[in-house]
Amino acid sequence: MSLSVFDAGAAQGYVERVEAKGTGADVSENQNLLAEQRRALILDEVRRRGGVRVNELTRKLGVSDMTVRRDLDALARQGVVEKVHGGAVPVVEASTHEPGFEAKSGLELTAKEDIARAAAALVAPGTAIALSGGTTTYALAHQLLDVPDLTVVTNSVRVADVFHSAQRTSGQRQGAATVVLTGGVRTPSDSLVGPVADQAIEALHFDVLFLGVHGISVEAGLSTPNLAEAETNRRLVQSARRVVVVADHTKWGTVGLSSFAALEQIDTLVTDDGLPAEARTEISEHLRRLVVAGEFEDDDEDAPDA
Repeated sequence: MSLSVFDAGAAQGYVERVEAKGTGADVSENQNLLAEQRRALILDEVRRRGGVRVNELTRKLGVSDMTVRRDLDALARQGVVEKVHGGAVPVVEASTHEPGFEAKSGLELTAKEDIARAAAALVAPGTAIALSGGTTTYALAHQLLDVPDLTVVTNSVRVADVFHSAQRTSGQRQGAATVVLTGGVRTPSDSLVGPVADQAIEALHFDVLFLGVHGISVEAGLSTPNLAEAETNRRLVQSARRVVVVADHTKWGTVGLSSFAALEQIDTLVTDDGLPAEARTEISEHLRRLVVAGEFEDDDEDAPDA
């Protein structure tokens, strides 16, 4: 695994060793946790507890006060925490707030990579698939580069560029994916939406749709803060034989302005092991299949066809 990817287990293990030794174990700048890893742990603490104090984080992570404050500054610039005197609290987003691609790309990196690998295992060579916009589908696109003879329909500029960049680098190789980019109006998350995208999608039919979401809940189903994107996502769902949602655990309970699909319209949710047990139970009551990346499954119902 690349060192740029946050290894939650290793990071948490380090934190537990520091806590076991006490605050004097290693309060100097430690090299065992990358900045990205510390910030992911900090963000998880903020969301789980509703707020954290700087002195608590210095003890928990075994780093200096200055390091924690730099990490909080970085998270505040990403718009995911709000700094308060002595610590930070989570940002409560309005239902119409739509973060840009760059702001989202630095969050939950390990979860997204794990989800992408698990979702890629559901793709059979030679099939027609669709990838919606989003940072998780972007991670999935990288995992699909070696799957032969795919036809990929996408309304994501970023996803399309993954395949085009691979072809420019390695040349036109046998079995390379054929990519169909829908066209349309670009959103802050670099998705193409609107009437042009909608017309292109409704004329197509694909085997599996891999759908990234802004939020997912029992009451609201799948939702997004962008009204035009909601309509384009509805067309994607309608054109797919099977719908697979790829979403990390932080998306659970988030509700955007516009709902575009009920949970019952989804065949499979691929998520990470941060999803709480009670949420898994709720989801399983509405979806045919829940895949938790990294956890063993003996049900191969959605495995690729031979």
